[in-house]
Amino acid sequence: MRYIADIVNADKMSGRSRKYKIIFSPQKFYACEMVLEEEGVYGDVTCDEWSFYLLPLDEDIISMELPEFFRDYFLEGDHRWINSVARALQLLNSLYGPFNRAYGIGRCAKMCYELWRDLEEESESDGQGRKAEIGNIFLMDRDIDYVTALCSQVVYEGLVDDTFRIKCGSVDFGPEVTSSDKSIKVLLNAQDKIFNQIRNEHFSSVFGFLSQKSRNLQAQYDRRQGMDIKQMKNFVSQELKGLKQEHRLLSLHIGACESIMKKKTKQDFQEMIKVEHALLEGFDIRESTSFIEEHIDRQVSPIESLRLMCLLSITENGLNPKDYRSLKTQYLQSYGPEHLLTFHNLKRIGLLTEQAAGETLTAVESRVSKLVTDRAAGKITDAFNSLAKKSNFRAISKKLSLIPRVDGEYNLKVPRDMAYVFSGAYTPLSCKIIEQVLERRGWQGLEEVLRLLNGSEFSMADGAMEDGAAQRVVLAVFIGGCSYSEMAALRFVGRERGYRFIFLTTGITSSSRVMEAMAEHKV
Repeated sequence: MRYIADIVNADKMSGRSRKYKIIFSPQKFYACEMVLEEEGVYGDVTCDEWSFYLLPLDEDIISMELPEFFRDYFLEGDHRWINSVARALQLLNSLYGPFNRAYGIGRCAKMCYELWRDLEEESESDGQGRKAEIGNIFLMDRDIDYVTALCSQVVYEGLVDDTFRIKCGSVDFGPEVTSSDKSIKVLLNAQDKIFNQIRNEHFSSVFGFLSQKSRNLQAQYDRRQGMDIKQMKNFVSQELKGLKQEHRLLSLHIGACESIMKKKTKQDFQEMIKVEHALLEGFDIRESTSFIEEHIDRQVSPIESLRLMCLLSITENGLNPKDYRSLKTQYLQSYGPEHLLTFHNLKRIGLLTEQAAGETLTAVESRVSKLVTDRAAGKITDAFNSLAKKSNFRAISKKLSLIPRVDGEYNLKVPRDMAYVFSGAYTPLSCKIIEQVLERRGWQGLEEVLRLLNGSEFSMADGAMEDGAAQRVVLAVFIGGCSYSEMAALRFVGRERGYRFIFLTTGITSSSRVMEAMAEHKV
């Protein structure tokens, strides 16, 4: 505001006569107007708000494009974006009629839901009385499931995001993909027929599909042989343009796959995947810790090293003091002491924590129980909240059977459950919760899981629970970010159970985005 005021005052001093309009997005703050008044320019400007809520990235993906939400709320405790989420829900509710059933878990999800309901009551929404087109809405906080966000993505869309960074539904493919000296921006959505067929597939299946597609395309081109003039004319006017477009997209996706393969091989990707699976299953923890230490010593990637440390911490209910100090010291020595504040942030948010020395499991349970009691009495801070729910991954995993038990090799080409998005080793916790709640039409039977999650769950049903087309449509709202792996997993559930999922998220997330959000220094 002072910067703007300086511009206005400079123009006034030079004798320029201009009109000034300040547009605040998503909302105007009283404090901003106060600064303008203090600087003596409030009467020279007009202020307005531009409430930018929803950006459709695809037929089933709506993003608020607020990547800062995760850090602002979950680390800093800043509630300024909650109003934006609530208003986004209000807008969807007014467009597609009332949501008959609403479920949610997480403190932020509950606040967004309650504010949205308050806004609905105040506005007497136009959606009331209309036939509902979206029957279910499910709100979930990112901190309910950090593990899924920290795992390496192996579905095609997730790998493209991790390798090239998808931004607002588009990606820049460089010369290594285009096989030329130019880069090209490509929209990745359902309009790209080739991408739409492989986006949710495990990467091991993608090359086979693209190879078959290439042969089919060549066969269509070869049909020109032996055509008469009339047939050739029809072919050129009706099919050739589409075939050329398909050929261009096919070439780009083959180039992207080759580039992904090269980069992942360089980074010992398969070895890293094995370590992740061992951490998720709770096996060979000592060997996994040694791998992380070696990863740090080799200075492979500061982001990857930090991610593996966080995954080790969450799956093991915090690191023992000796390992914590050792890994932290090695990391700072290898990548620089400027990352010290990053460790502080990770500890505050519960991603990288230290077990209390000599503390038994019984003592931990007792302390957690006391914290929950204090919370009910209103005497607890966010820091203690993260402590109370940080150490239950193993128990939750067992209760929900997140680690599939498979006899023989897991068939990734014909998956039988959501675990295929992580090579059959792990079912995303967030998606499992949504699946279970939809199946049970509520939280009944999940009381033990809820106790372990320590989440603020809620559910609401308006009117009779009729079965119909709208009741098979689910708006999945991820507050703090949603990964492409989670979308692929829920699309799989949709195909298997007859649901149609629409994703609303504050932003697309991934393990690198989570780590970058916590970093106080560029990593």
